[in-house]
Amino acid sequence: MEALLIALLIGAVSGWIAGSIMRGGGFGVVGNIILGIVGGIVGGWLLGRLGLSVGTTSGYLNAIVTSVIGSVVILFVAGLLKK
Repeated sequence: MEALLIALLIGAVSGWIAGSIMRGGGFGVVGNIILGIVGGIVGGWLLGRLGLSVGTTSGYLNAIVTSVIGSVVILFVAGLLKK
């Protein structure tokens, strides 16, 4: 139960950050959570494929940074497809 709450919190924070970076605002709580969780998957896959890792000392901070990277990539690609 605790892990689920942490995942939801990390998803919400990272989705909000990515939305602020790419668009100037968030997507609501549910949208931020979904974007952040999917962004974490995409960010983990992308950084792994590139042979990179986030080198912070905190596991939660690593998760947030990785998730923000993935979320920004998702929003960037979505913006390209939208045009």
